[in-house]
Amino acid sequence: MRFMYVGDVVGKPGRNAVLALVPKLKRERHLDAVVVNCENAAAGKGSTPDLADEFLRGGVDVLTTGNHVWQYREIRNYLEHESRLLRPANYPRAPGKGSYVHTLADGRRLGVIQVEGRVFMRNLECPFAVVERELANLGPVTATLVDIHAEASSEKQALGWHFAGKVSALFGTHTHVQTADDRILPGGTAFMTDVGMTGPHHSVIGMVKEAAIERFLTQRASGHEVATEDVRMCAALVETDDATGKAIKLERLQVSWP
Repeated sequence: MRFMYVGDVVGKPGRNAVLALVPKLKRERHLDAVVVNCENAAAGKGSTPDLADEFLRGGVDVLTTGNHVWQYREIRNYLEHESRLLRPANYPRAPGKGSYVHTLADGRRLGVIQVEGRVFMRNLECPFAVVERELANLGPVTATLVDIHAEASSEKQALGWHFAGKVSALFGTHTHVQTADDRILPGGTAFMTDVGMTGPHHSVIGMVKEAAIERFLTQRASGHEVATEDVRMCAALVETDDATGKAIKLERLQVSWP
């Protein structure tokens, strides 16, 4: 199985890049599935039902989110009815689900799980225990992808090593900076601490750089505006052995979109 995971989509520039590049890469790279993190798709924070529908119509098979998933109230009802949009599985008593099985036309199955980290973030259920639980609930799958949406590199890497050999791929999201530690861990698990951001890179993690600099200099809120220049799609492309579910190839991608 060949699948691609696209890192945090930021605002309209990121959305346009995904909608333009995903169908093209699906054809050129012979991809069986594409999973996209739409955590920051709506003006840099959260997503809406309309934007999720746009992604799903545009060639994306599964969507993940993160800590900003609750930004818009209307997404809560949408999560209950659209199983292809995931929220972190370790939120207690929350609408929607944190895992999904995408079935290909030939019957192969890609299981997708998302959890949120706890270091410097919310005090949620243990992501290690929750991934174990969600894996048990997936049923038979051909390959498994886990998204750990977390602040701390150490927490992402610990999760990667803990599940090495148990999942096909485990990727970090949230920090918006692509890491150069892409590798296949012992046991056949593709891993990267952070896949990176899909959006404007002439920025501070997707936002207009002047406002971000002003906030650090003055310690006062100074607006929240998505930048527009140097748009790139950051992603990871994985190939797995259908017989074992182990990753056999991993490619770190950073594709410019003019």
